[in-house]
Amino acid sequence: MGAPFGSFGVATPWLLWLLPLALLPLLRSATRRTAISAVSAAPADPLSAAIGAVLTVSGILALAGLIVALAGPYRAGEHVTRTGIGAQVSMLIDRSGSMNETFAGRQPSGEEESKAAASRRILGAFVGERAHDQFAVTAFSTAPMLVVPMTDRRDAVRAAISAIDRPGLDYTNVARGLGMALSQFGPAAPGVSRALLLVSDGAAVIDPRIQAQLRAEFAKVRPNLYWLFLRTKGSPSIHDKPAGEDTPQAAPERHLDLFFKSLGVPYRAFEAEGAEAVAGAVRQIEALERDPIPYTEIRPRRDLTGYAYAAAAFGLLVLVLAKLAEADFLRQGPHASTERAAPVARHETPRSDAA
Repeated sequence: MGAPFGSFGVATPWLLWLLPLALLPLLRSATRRTAISAVSAAPADPLSAAIGAVLTVSGILALAGLIVALAGPYRAGEHVTRTGIGAQVSMLIDRSGSMNETFAGRQPSGEEESKAAASRRILGAFVGERAHDQFAVTAFSTAPMLVVPMTDRRDAVRAAISAIDRPGLDYTNVARGLGMALSQFGPAAPGVSRALLLVSDGAAVIDPRIQAQLRAEFAKVRPNLYWLFLRTKGSPSIHDKPAGEDTPQAAPERHLDLFFKSLGVPYRAFEAEGAEAVAGAVRQIEALERDPIPYTEIRPRRDLTGYAYAAAAFGLLVLVLAKLAEADFLRQGPHASTERAAPVARHETPRSDAA
């Protein structure tokens, strides 16, 4: 168990009780002492005093660095709140059987792409565009299914979008899907843009009682509502008024559009008849949702043992260099030079003439 000290901590705190040992260089020097008959007779030497102070500090640094390194210092992880550009986007994706057809209304063959495949590809790219967006993914056909809740982990969101590759039932229960998609926003956050993106190629009749519940939910959450209508070629537009009776049963897409317009929230519908139109609509939505959004950046725990060892190594290096210089001075000091300079006296005995 570690002990925190503010944003810092150590893995083995009891080793810090050894830190007073780092003051030993103040009591005894590691340099060799030489006996001098009268130190007061020597002139003042500021350089020697400075070198002595440097060696003392180096000794303290070496001992303290080793003790702290053995204790295992670290910087604790923390959560930092920052502000970026993005939005909370709850994506509601239709998984009815018709989504597995192409925009021409037939089963894909060759290089043709189904509406579901095109949506997955384009939405996956949309998720990876900005770093600070938050996404939730809900799929629906007969019943809604939460794929991933609101999160800023883009890899998880892209995986959730890619996982929606199984055909659902033919019935489209958009009302229950809207309710689940709205529930992903959670408590309101000041200044955070919220967007609900519905991706569907059709609609269903919403019961009036369910409509009242949805109105209350939209009034409480107040998201920006976008409907990406994947229109099959030749099918009626959401703006086309039927020639006969204009009822939700006869024109469900048109009446769903009218219901969205009556909610009192910012709403925009995009009709796409091909993959390029879908990509263009997503780019427009991305350009519209560019409000400041707070996000939390998680900083992991950081090991500082290397810095402590580096400080100890620096102190030891200074001491070793000083010791080597001291040994060199003693080996080649003034005594050795005097010995080299003094001539060797030879005593010769005069030769006797008698010898």
